[in-house]
Amino acid sequence: MNCNIAVIKGDGIGPEVVTEAMKVLDAVGKKYGHTFNYEQLLMGGCSIDKYGEPLTDETVAIAKTKDAVLLGSIGGNTQTSPWYKLPPNKRPEAGLLKIRKELGLFANLRPAYLYPELKEACPLKESVAERGFDMMIMRELTGGLYFGDRYTKEVDGVMTAVDTLTYNENEIRRIAVKGFDIAMKRRKKVTLVDKANVLDSSRLWRKVTEEVAKDYPEVTYETMLVDNAAMQLVKDPAQFDVMLTENMFGDILSDEASMITGSIGMLSSASLNETKFGLYEPSGGSAPDIAGQNIANPIATILSAAMMLKFTFDLDKEADAIENAVKKVLEEGYRTIDIAKPGEPQVKCDEMGTLIAERV
Repeated sequence: MNCNIAVIKGDGIGPEVVTEAMKVLDAVGKKYGHTFNYEQLLMGGCSIDKYGEPLTDETVAIAKTKDAVLLGSIGGNTQTSPWYKLPPNKRPEAGLLKIRKELGLFANLRPAYLYPELKEACPLKESVAERGFDMMIMRELTGGLYFGDRYTKEVDGVMTAVDTLTYNENEIRRIAVKGFDIAMKRRKKVTLVDKANVLDSSRLWRKVTEEVAKDYPEVTYETMLVDNAAMQLVKDPAQFDVMLTENMFGDILSDEASMITGSIGMLSSASLNETKFGLYEPSGGSAPDIAGQNIANPIATILSAAMMLKFTFDLDKEADAIENAVKKVLEEGYRTIDIAKPGEPQVKCDEMGTLIAERV
């Protein structure tokens, strides 16, 4: 198979971890007879430096001609980088919001899985970590507060900021259907996370999701207020299968879920539209403090590449080969600095990529 991929390495550790994911994809191609054609594009701070904006229309147009996008992290130090002295719509993260909207990437999939070999890196108490967990957070990605009308202005002599949270039933229904479809392939449970005791938008989420749930009688459906969900993630994460959330709640909870796995460097992410097209990226940030040191953990980006094989190209066997290679490397005791115990041998970012590629 010929697979045409737009590669956006991004900022910070992005170029380092994406390079390792490409190394692993090439190993898959060599073993299984596929060709991965890459076209490298700019987004984020590197795009600001070259073009004066975080994402150009030309970059979007090229991305639309590809089968998928493999993305590293974008952005820099918000306190010191000149990028954050620009207006909000010119900062690196504006490029991420734009590409999601332009490509119609409404469904964000963030798996959170605790590898048995990394139980000691899990910050939860031993009795909780011993049970393990395997969940999929389904985050709506193109609506809500992040895309609503916003302004800051003086009202009656007082500076006032307004962000608008808006959802319609169609936006909710399409992500709910995705969530239930994925639950059918997993443990058949969906938990809708909302704030229906306060927000009208959450009450609409409940109404629409309950309607969708009727079409999936095999799936256990429950609702949970977001504050309780945040607590339950650290008390009993094993109870969750698919967590369905609006944009901001999903943003926060998925990062919480990533940290209870031991490291945000372990978690992959996929953002899908209504076709097979998807954007695949690690859940973590650009980590500018460690950029260029070759110590970043590339596993999240490598697992994101595995998700690309599975969801865009329907190459399940090849995706499993990557996931099994990651498990084997961890079983053999190899660790990057973020997941290594005190005194445990550590490997560099490029060494981890090579180890995984060799075991595909």
